[in-house]
Amino acid sequence: MLKAEYRTRGPVPQDVIEAVEFQLPPLSAGQVLVKVLAAPINPSDVLTLTGEYGMLPPLPAIGGNEGVGEVVEASSDVAQFKPGQTVLLPVGCGTWRTHLIAEAKQLVPLPSADPQQLAMLSVNPPTAYLMLRDFVDLQPGDWVIQNAANSGVGSYLIQLAKIRGLKTVNVVRRESAVAAIQAEGGDVVLVDGPDLPKRAREATGGAAIKLGIDAVGGASTDHLASSLAEGGVLVNYGRMSGEPCQVNAASFVFRDVTLKGFWLARWFRQATPQQQMQLFGELIQLIASGKLKARIAATYNISQIKEAIAAAASGERDGKIVLVP
Repeated sequence: MLKAEYRTRGPVPQDVIEAVEFQLPPLSAGQVLVKVLAAPINPSDVLTLTGEYGMLPPLPAIGGNEGVGEVVEASSDVAQFKPGQTVLLPVGCGTWRTHLIAEAKQLVPLPSADPQQLAMLSVNPPTAYLMLRDFVDLQPGDWVIQNAANSGVGSYLIQLAKIRGLKTVNVVRRESAVAAIQAEGGDVVLVDGPDLPKRAREATGGAAIKLGIDAVGGASTDHLASSLAEGGVLVNYGRMSGEPCQVNAASFVFRDVTLKGFWLARWFRQATPQQQMQLFGELIQLIASGKLKARIAATYNISQIKEAIAAAASGERDGKIVLVP
């Protein structure tokens, strides 16, 4: 058995983590032994390794916040899970390893589907889903603008918007990312720049853009804010630029634009179990049916964790890095 463990944090994320051998104890009552099938590497995971994320586990720690596995064995008092069943792993349990022991009550049964796609269920899809749903009452035909459109969240947002009949303006930071977003179904794809509001108006025929989604920060936040209609809402959920959000006061004063923040961890803390299960139930069906999926740039095993982290931290990849233990 292997696990990807880190005992320190530092500016170069692949330097602080390594694959180490380990053994698991026998099962106790209410527990299940799970073989990990797939676990993605998200930007928040990289920030956790560098110490820049908003919630850091105590050290030493095993990397990985989400994934799926296959039940290998269940304790005698667990009736709801049988060997061979696919399950969603508990969020934050350290999924970058070949095997783990989990409490049966924390596992969610999953249908038979691509485990690599199901492995990304817990973070990016709900982030995109909730930002589209909870900030503006959008109706079919309405426009949304987002940056980092070639990110995992950006990809899911395009697909979920299309399912709801919404239209998207998708902003990227490099010309080489445009074609993939167009192929994915983005209605408008633009490269970021100071004249973004003008180009967005031209591309949408002057349509009112009610919601903006910002993952970049810095001047990019202002470009989105200036693209919104009067009374528009801009939601920030990241700072890929490493810079604070910048918004010209004119957007606030003269056009009543609102800037809000979103953090999925907070939503999960505040949501009821029923609300969480409703969210997961809908997303599971969309992923299992193939209506919702993510691009995968490459897969690695646990012994290649340093290479995998370096690839995930790279800005030039096209798709998610997934560990397949």
